[in-house]
Amino acid sequence: MTIKRRDFIAASAALAGTLALPKIVAAADTIKLGSILDTSGIFDAYGKPMDMAMRLAVKEINEAGGLNGKQIEVVSYDTQSDMALYTQFGQQLVRRDKADVVHGGILSASREAIRQTMRKAKTLYFYNVLYEGGVCDRNIFINGVTPAQQVEALVPFAMERAGGNKVYILAADYNYGQITAKWIQKYVEDNGGEVIAVDFFPLDVSDFGSTIAKIQGAAPDLVIAPLVGGAHLSFFRQWAAAGMKDKIPLASTTMGVGNEHKVLTPEEGNGIMVAYNYSQELDTPANKAFKQAWADAYGDSSAIHEIAVSNYQGVKTWAEAVKKAGSTDRDAVIAALESGLSIEGPAGKVTVDPKTHHATLDVHLMVVEDQGMKVIDTLPQRPPIDTQAVCDLVANPDDNTQYEIKI
Repeated sequence: MTIKRRDFIAASAALAGTLALPKIVAAADTIKLGSILDTSGIFDAYGKPMDMAMRLAVKEINEAGGLNGKQIEVVSYDTQSDMALYTQFGQQLVRRDKADVVHGGILSASREAIRQTMRKAKTLYFYNVLYEGGVCDRNIFINGVTPAQQVEALVPFAMERAGGNKVYILAADYNYGQITAKWIQKYVEDNGGEVIAVDFFPLDVSDFGSTIAKIQGAAPDLVIAPLVGGAHLSFFRQWAAAGMKDKIPLASTTMGVGNEHKVLTPEEGNGIMVAYNYSQELDTPANKAFKQAWADAYGDSSAIHEIAVSNYQGVKTWAEAVKKAGSTDRDAVIAALESGLSIEGPAGKVTVDPKTHHATLDVHLMVVEDQGMKVIDTLPQRPPIDTQAVCDLVANPDDNTQYEIKI
């Protein structure tokens, strides 16, 4: 990994912040919330703030009286960014710890490493991260944006600002990147554009010199980069160092999810276009209150990012369903969630879609500016129409598939 962990504001704030919250004391009569995240290893810049967000949500719920008269007890595991440990810890949570619910996973591979374990054990599972779409399983609820919610909004926004129709795609070479690249191509073509090249890169690739030369030769009007992780962050630095940032505009479906825009200098990051459910710059009472609560717990709010907020909103959504159900019984909580339940979160309204168990969310079109994400426009309550095209858990409650949606 070419970016040292201390460079990530999220990681440094997390270490201090973990000590700031009161310890949650286990009791004989508690509700057990299991958490499995990469809070160390190469994905800790994503996982640490997610863990902080989960603990803040639990703290708020417990201080408000808990759920149905019971306090929430957190049982958490650090996978150290090792996929094999997801399987091990998932089994421990359902067999030994007897968790009432599990929130966890970052990469799609980590979700799939534990999803069937949760399903077989009938332990409710929340995956609170943006991903490629298509998971159809009544035991899981997914709280992050899907391509139809994010990419469909980002592509025309970026093409219009770029002022041209020729697009070059750079993507991470695994499930998320491969599928997202197909969605980008679809929406480019739907908006009258042309994808002139698609290049894929393993997660450990950090040298993009030859790729930048290829892009210069191809002369696109826009580059869209669903790249993932610290090594891939090198692309944005090398792009700026090559003098390309002000020549060919950049958009990304991932840059900033883990506060990468705060690692880049303004000279490297300014102008990159993104579309997410959350920005720290959202000027709403709910976001201001959330940032203040985070700062009170952890000292400042600099570690907050997209999937940390998604994790916070996932815990609050589950808690609201437990209250409505009057129970932690899995089927009763699922029924409450399937009623069209909504919460108001830092990123806006979150509504559970009964058909897919995904979330209907606000999507904010943004531009990186001075290590922040300036909101240009907001598209309210966008449904997960991509997954709705293949998944109907109301009609087929026993479905257990990750569909590769026909594009």
